[in-house]
Amino acid sequence: MRYMLGTVAALAAAGSAHAEEVDLKPIVEARARYEHVDQDDIDKAADALTLRLRAGATATTGAFSATVVGQGTLAAVDHYYDGLNGVANRPLVADPQDIALYLAQLQYKTKGVTLTAGRQRIALDDERFVGNAGFRDNAQTFDAVRAELTPLKGLKLDVSYAWSARTIWGIDGHGARQQAVSGDNVFANLSYVTPVGTLSGFAYLVDQDEAAVQGYRLSSQTYGTRLAGSHAFGKDAKLSWQASYARQYDWHHNPNNYHADYWLADALLDVKGWKLNGGYEVLGASSGAALTSFQVPLGTNFKFQGWADKFLTTPANGVRDLYFGGGYGMKQLGPLSAVALQGTWHRFDGDRLDQHYGNELDLIASAKVSKTTVALRYAHYDARQMAVDTDKYWIQFDWAI
Repeated sequence: MRYMLGTVAALAAAGSAHAEEVDLKPIVEARARYEHVDQDDIDKAADALTLRLRAGATATTGAFSATVVGQGTLAAVDHYYDGLNGVANRPLVADPQDIALYLAQLQYKTKGVTLTAGRQRIALDDERFVGNAGFRDNAQTFDAVRAELTPLKGLKLDVSYAWSARTIWGIDGHGARQQAVSGDNVFANLSYVTPVGTLSGFAYLVDQDEAAVQGYRLSSQTYGTRLAGSHAFGKDAKLSWQASYARQYDWHHNPNNYHADYWLADALLDVKGWKLNGGYEVLGASSGAALTSFQVPLGTNFKFQGWADKFLTTPANGVRDLYFGGGYGMKQLGPLSAVALQGTWHRFDGDRLDQHYGNELDLIASAKVSKTTVALRYAHYDARQMAVDTDKYWIQFDWAI
């Protein structure tokens, strides 16, 4: 980290002497979010008002750049359990107070080659297996080296080696919720653009090499393929689709011996701003023992299986998610831009033993005013054979220069 900070300082100094050769771009992002959680098995509700600020800069000269971003999260209203501090007499809101070095990376970028080293965001495909977990205030980054190569038009090789996953739990992280989880992680993704979409093959070796984190039981090797594409029908209609299959095995120090399958089929139809989507996702089970089902500890899991967060760790019997949704969006509505309304209904079942876990309804309304994005969210989980009835509300403001 000292080397990276020194590099930024050197580039900035070079900019003083050769202003035409160095570009210094500031980075400032701010977020304010109120989250309310009412959960049937806990008498008190959770109320969390969190404020987050990120600030830093990118210095660029020729093909080289250095980026450093610091981050701080403050709980202005802390009537919630943050997962680390205090007693769990209120529902969990996974946004603990934090101050951290969010990004500290060096990058070399030319046509067909991008090399990145240091603390960085890594988000692959739809972020199901490897992502930034950007909804949470502290997000997730990786201490890693990454190579993105495009030797031919439409062909891309993306390979990363990460020795540390910087978690959403921040500086006070401990036990099963650590500040960072070390390990020898390898993320490899090879993609090619075909007439029916981008076809990808991937291998993700996830090494959660910390005994406190489920006794190494989240270490896995996953191999699979994905197809994602779209087709426009004139100016007003577009159909998008994605399909994926993967198989996961235990890896490294994981004491379990298992394999489990993953399936996804999803389609979205957009006609003059009206949207209709549906899909079916399966995170399969193996023997029914804990943590022998398909696990995704490094994914952006809030995006999947409902916003009530009942399946961040896949149940022992796996989970099948059948979902349908619809909405409407427009580019401009008076002073508002990027206006969107969306609703999605989920039915959750087990992958074995014919269990119906529950149903969930998720609603969102969002729009942008100048440089500020405003979003209102609601999630209602109706429990049947898994977890308890839960309601969550969010009001969120995001601003960036």
